[in-house]
Amino acid sequence: MRKFDKSQIKFMSLTRRESKTNLHDILIDPDSAPKILSQHERSKLEEIAESMKESRSKERPVVFAFGAHLIKNGLSRIMIELMKFGYVQQMLVNEAVVIHDWEFAFQGKTEENVARYIEKGQFGLWDETGRYIGNAIKCGVENGIGYGHSVGRFIENGVAGNLKAEHPYKEHSVVGQAFRMGIPLAVGVNLGQAIIHKHPGFDWSVAGRASQIDIDRFDNTIYNLEGGVYLSIGSAVLSPQIFEKSLSAAKNVGYGGKNIRLKRFRIYVNDIQPSTWDWSKGEPPKDNPAYYLRFMKTFSRMGGRSEYIEMDNVKFLHNLYHLLK
Repeated sequence: MRKFDKSQIKFMSLTRRESKTNLHDILIDPDSAPKILSQHERSKLEEIAESMKESRSKERPVVFAFGAHLIKNGLSRIMIELMKFGYVQQMLVNEAVVIHDWEFAFQGKTEENVARYIEKGQFGLWDETGRYIGNAIKCGVENGIGYGHSVGRFIENGVAGNLKAEHPYKEHSVVGQAFRMGIPLAVGVNLGQAIIHKHPGFDWSVAGRASQIDIDRFDNTIYNLEGGVYLSIGSAVLSPQIFEKSLSAAKNVGYGGKNIRLKRFRIYVNDIQPSTWDWSKGEPPKDNPAYYLRFMKTFSRMGGRSEYIEMDNVKFLHNLYHLLK
């Protein structure tokens, strides 16, 4: 059997990649008219907006967890406006969010044709993305900074150790603006899954430490979630899995496993998978298709109040922004 030699991987410059998504083609103007809601949808979003306003009036946190489609669907400016308005106290994302956000900030475009480039043996093997993000994390960890703010600092300042890079589109970067505003942005690392993990400039142990710094800070936010709001937008695996462990740990530490403070909080989950089940009733029976909506099963076990909103994330977040504004 032949042995795979990782050192033989050939990385190509990101400037030579044909990217599918241009930043200025997809960016949504926050103040433009959002998609029209049904009466039922409007009622749900009004409830969420009021819950967020109430949480902030009592200085309780609002947490946003989301996947990369939020960035690729052009919602960056809306997220940044929500951050400016004080409606975001914590974010939780995967590495795909950071990768697409950084590529947008760096070159104004992102996303590749997976089928085309994997056939060539070139999918994900782009030099600048792996080298710059890997180096930014390394420099951040050396200063006790987590994954999210390490990359955000690089986007904002353009310097990471001996590497320098302009980010001409940084004003539209959620990761960069989170660093600038001091809003925690936790990055959950799942080693082996992100395109940057094959790059020799990306150190898995450094990434793990950077993510640990982030999740420790996320734990602290969840420890103070009583009276707060947790919104999960299109993150079907990372969001529920990290949140449930942080919530359990927070309850455990609070009062020796009897943390009475962490009972009153709201969980709103937005995705496009169909479901008509009333999750306030708990888990559906096994003969109901909703039983296999795995992420909602996880959320429904966490206490508080869980609700599912079936809607595309552009319609959801754009309308929610207008109701909050």
